[in-house]
Amino acid sequence: MSPPIAPVGWSRWLVPPAALSIHLSIGQAYAWSVFKPPLEEALGLSGTQSALPFQLGIVMLGLSAAFGGTLVERRGPRWAMTVALVCFSSGFLLSALGAATQQFWLIVLGYGFVGGIGLGIGYISPVSTLIKWFPDRPGMATGIAIMGFGGGALIASPWSAQMLESFGGDNSGIALAFLVHGLAYAVFMLLGVVLVRVPRPRAEERADGRPATPDGPQVSARQALRTPQFWLLWVVLCMNVTAGIGILEKAAPMITDFFADTSTPVSVTASAGFVALLSAANMAGRIGWSSASDLIGRKNIYRVYLGAGTLMYALIALVGSSSKPLFVLCALVILSFYGGGFATIPAYLKDLFGTYQVGAIHGRLLTAWSTAGVLGPLIVNWIADRQEEAGKRGADLYGTSLLIMMALLAVGFVANELVRPVHPSHHLHAVTAEKGAPRARRQRAEPA
Repeated sequence: MSPPIAPVGWSRWLVPPAALSIHLSIGQAYAWSVFKPPLEEALGLSGTQSALPFQLGIVMLGLSAAFGGTLVERRGPRWAMTVALVCFSSGFLLSALGAATQQFWLIVLGYGFVGGIGLGIGYISPVSTLIKWFPDRPGMATGIAIMGFGGGALIASPWSAQMLESFGGDNSGIALAFLVHGLAYAVFMLLGVVLVRVPRPRAEERADGRPATPDGPQVSARQALRTPQFWLLWVVLCMNVTAGIGILEKAAPMITDFFADTSTPVSVTASAGFVALLSAANMAGRIGWSSASDLIGRKNIYRVYLGAGTLMYALIALVGSSSKPLFVLCALVILSFYGGGFATIPAYLKDLFGTYQVGAIHGRLLTAWSTAGVLGPLIVNWIADRQEEAGKRGADLYGTSLLIMMALLAVGFVANELVRPVHPSHHLHAVTAEKGAPRARRQRAEPA
């Protein structure tokens, strides 16, 4: 499947809707917490066990993005979107079979492994294309698309809750909800496959896609792995994601626990609404903060994400259980930083490494998301389970987790401060010259 080249006169503003159709669909992953309580009751699972499909899905997202990034660059966005459609929808169908037969391992395999591959390939499928269409505003462009991933739960959370209420929260109702998800998302994602286009090759570009006169540094994906900048950004992304995903994955039960022993407990419907609010903040942060990074710079915006995020966690830990509006406000700010971090990182990579293989570099960096996808839910769920076994209730289930998240954000802040421009020795022209130097020396040594 060759990349579809835009005809003359094609509007670049038709590309973001194609990206959104993919990202809004795979963003359903952020609504997983709505399925956790019914799965735990229907299949007798613990909080840690019910998080496994989500955790594996995020792991596979990072791994498939890392290993498939170069292939996506070569095959183009339409091929990648097609693969994402098939894997993501098939994951739901396998999960439906697992729920119907009460085989939890099938849900883990379907939603986590197969669906997770769809998450990874789908996530990176439009990023490089958007940066090429919008070289003047890369933060805004990637923010538009990645906004859809954050906003997917805004649609999926109430939709899933309504289906579980209509179909029932037993295994057969969960199975039917999974089935409807798989079929509906397949149709919606097909819109992106049909609509996406890549820019026409410019006269100043070579046949292999590399600029003849690069604007700024140009670093290959392989060479990027050898720079300290790549690994510093890996730490930055991992810490920011771990701090946000821990709340997001357990959002519905977390707000219920925090106010269970108060005069205003949170109902199941209200907790689903809280998940939707977090999704809206996640979505708004992706377009808002990433667009702001075009004005104030990537490093400065990450100072906001990591520094102010630490303050928000401190407020939740200290006074969150005494004020529901404060708890909700702090959680919304944290999730806006979480989403903004995802949307800003491709532009940060573009600033440091150029556009040559930015999609492949981005895919490799998403292994940080895989790590965070395990760490965040594991920290929050495991500690909550242990605290519950010790007889604690309410906000006490999460005190230790909140302190850990603050420490992780502090580590990310330090890593961001250490980021510097990539040394010219890693630039494409320098590496190419270095590889050609031995041959030139041999030719000079040969007698005429």
